[in-house]
Amino acid sequence: MRIGELAQACAVSRDTLRFYEQLGLIAAGRSANGYRDYPEDMVQLVLYIKTAQRLGFTLGEIGSSVVSVRQAPDPDRAVAELLQNKLNLIETRMTELDGLRHELKQRLGQRCPLNP
Repeated sequence: MRIGELAQACAVSRDTLRFYEQLGLIAAGRSANGYRDYPEDMVQLVLYIKTAQRLGFTLGEIGSSVVSVRQAPDPDRAVAELLQNKLNLIETRMTELDGLRHELKQRLGQRCPLNP
C-alpha cells in the first residue's frame, strides 16, 4: 500500500504518516522504484495512533506502548490497562485542578489576593 492510499484510508495527511515514520511509530518498506510500501495492517496501527492521541496520549506514550501491546499475550487487556492508567492520571489531575480553582475563587475575594 502506497503512502497516498494509507493516508486516504486513515484520513490523515501524507506528512502525518512521514512524521509518524520519523518518530518510529510506523515503518514502511520500499518498492523497487523507492516509494514507501506499507503493509495492509498499517491501517489498523495508524487508526490506533489517532485514537490514542484523541484520548490524550502523547506520541511518546503511544510509541512506548505500541511494541508492548503487540507483544502482549492479550493485547486487548494491555490496551485496557493503558486506558485505566490514563484515566487515573486524568482523575488525579482533575482533583488537583478543582482544588486550585477553589483556592483561586477564595483569593479573588481577598484584598491582597497573592498574600499567603
